[in-house]
Amino acid sequence: MLSKIPHYVTKYQTKFALENWQIGTTLADSFEIIIIIPAIKEFENIKRLVKSLLLNDNKYFKKTLILFVVNNDVSTDDEIKSDNKKSLEFLSKLAGQDNVSNMMISLENKSDLTISFIDASTNGNELPLKDAGVGLARKIGMDLALNYFSYEKSKPILVCLDADCEVSSNYITEIYEKFNSSSIEAASIRFEHKLEELEDINKAIINYELFLRYYVLGLKYANSPYSFFTIGSSMACTAEVYCKIGGMNKKKAAEDFYFLEKLSKNYPIVNINSCTVFPSSRCSWRVPFGTGQRVNRFLSNVQNEYVLYNPLSFVILKNWLEVFMMDQAVSADDYLNEAIKINPGLAQFLSDQKFEIEWTKIVENSKSAEQLMRQKKYWFDGFRTLKLIHFLRDHSLGLSQMFDALDELFMLMGIQKPINRNSSFPSQDEQKEYLFILREVTN
Repeated sequence: MLSKIPHYVTKYQTKFALENWQIGTTLADSFEIIIIIPAIKEFENIKRLVKSLLLNDNKYFKKTLILFVVNNDVSTDDEIKSDNKKSLEFLSKLAGQDNVSNMMISLENKSDLTISFIDASTNGNELPLKDAGVGLARKIGMDLALNYFSYEKSKPILVCLDADCEVSSNYITEIYEKFNSSSIEAASIRFEHKLEELEDINKAIINYELFLRYYVLGLKYANSPYSFFTIGSSMACTAEVYCKIGGMNKKKAAEDFYFLEKLSKNYPIVNINSCTVFPSSRCSWRVPFGTGQRVNRFLSNVQNEYVLYNPLSFVILKNWLEVFMMDQAVSADDYLNEAIKINPGLAQFLSDQKFEIEWTKIVENSKSAEQLMRQKKYWFDGFRTLKLIHFLRDHSLGLSQMFDALDELFMLMGIQKPINRNSSFPSQDEQKEYLFILREVTN
């Protein structure tokens, strides 16, 4: 612990911090930005990512720590453990270099980037079977990072990245400067999946990214406060807000969704669009959903992937939020009557969610108009928003053909779409055009 630890950190550590792991190298300095990277069976990808980071502008390298969390659980097979062992050996050598660029890449200027690791893989250090997964790995890294910030110098920044990513050459500089030149406390960083040479993989990743961006664009149209991406490899926050919301969760999947949702209930999620994370487009076994599993599902051809939520879902959401988020609060019956006028499915959903009981509790426990507005946002949160969209899909609206839905949402939002497709199923080049438009309007 090289810098005086603020009270909010010690308070968090007393209540939530993990103590079973430690950073694997002696760190001579404290830092202002720490990038935490979970890694399981990522030896080759770690090398690519480190090269990508070394190609960044070195303006803030001395202030930056790259912290890998090499992890597996006690039941992991020998192939994964062997790959993790190679990662640990490689990172240990890298951490011991006076100039990591000498080992990795030819650079004109000496690299001052510090790289270290946490061993959550070898015998006695493995993740417990009950909680083993990406959420716990991120939490281990983020919790330990709290001991290595220069709290007295600037705003300490925790950044989440994944080992199978690459980053733009201004990644570190832009994140550091955006946080330190404004009031940003939490951020979602621009991402773009890497398009691959293999046609089937390319089709799969274009399809998946269209799905992701369409949903966020729909939330933007509806003026939802949760219209941001929840991508684990492209999120960041200050150490202070990390501690104040209780830190990272231990979920095996969707840890990013729940972490960012929790942050967003207390702090605005700001988009940092001036740098880019490039997540891998590979198939994956690591989590039960997300990019890797969607690519797997697409390639297995088990269902029609060229469908999206009906655009009317977002119209209904928009109309509901206009009523519910008004400054003036009304009774539960009045809200439900308005919901029936908007859409009977919305009213049924609210009834199923016990809205009448919940709203009565909210009103009773809110002592000011400001608190009441905050409780509205808490109740109709990102998860309940997604549940509404799924309820409408399953009970009334169904799904829409992907490109018809995109066209309709573009029209609703007044987005110019210079794509003149002649069929319901565009060519791959036309699909890329849709993707490029969505990247611009959702970042």
